[in-house]
Amino acid sequence: MTVSVSADESTGLLWWVRTVLSWAFLFAMLSLLAITFLIPAAGSAERFTVLTGSMQPTYAPGTLIIVKPADADDLRIGDAITYQLQSGRPAVVTHRIVATSQNTLGERTYTTKGDANDVADPKPVVVEQIRGEVWYSIPYLGYVNNWVTGQHRTWVIGAIVTALFSYAILMTGGSIRDRRRMRCEPADVREVKEDSDHGAQR
Repeated sequence: MTVSVSADESTGLLWWVRTVLSWAFLFAMLSLLAITFLIPAAGSAERFTVLTGSMQPTYAPGTLIIVKPADADDLRIGDAITYQLQSGRPAVVTHRIVATSQNTLGERTYTTKGDANDVADPKPVVVEQIRGEVWYSIPYLGYVNNWVTGQHRTWVIGAIVTALFSYAILMTGGSIRDRRRMRCEPADVREVKEDSDHGAQR
């Protein structure tokens, strides 16, 4: 007896859905790696993690913010900046500029305020305190950034890159193998013969 069988499962709808989702996942991971590490490095930017709610809802706690260097003359009211709480000290905060002023000596200062705060910050910010202007932000990745620092960063990024490229190679190899199988076998119908021990169809 002969039985008609549909096209190879490796070329069916499920295979295509799985392939598209796999490539989409790979693209998403590579994009995330780029915007988190590669683009900031290329733009001489810094990564910081929002730890408090003073800038909600714009930057919720746990948000990763990418801060690029900024010329003081280019900063305007409404810009979000990251600055040192005290000049020369590592502790920083990200707030929005709400006013600027300049004294008779030409020294510029900035009044800042958190989006969620009712009043402006008590101390004006001087140019020397400013680390840069917020370039872009990524929700929820701040805590990951806190962990991926120093020596961790080197091997974590290396492991991620290796895993993604290995995954891409496996996917490419699988696609090539499936295409070759499609060329070697009829794609529409296959005939499957029953073993003679089961008898012939009457």
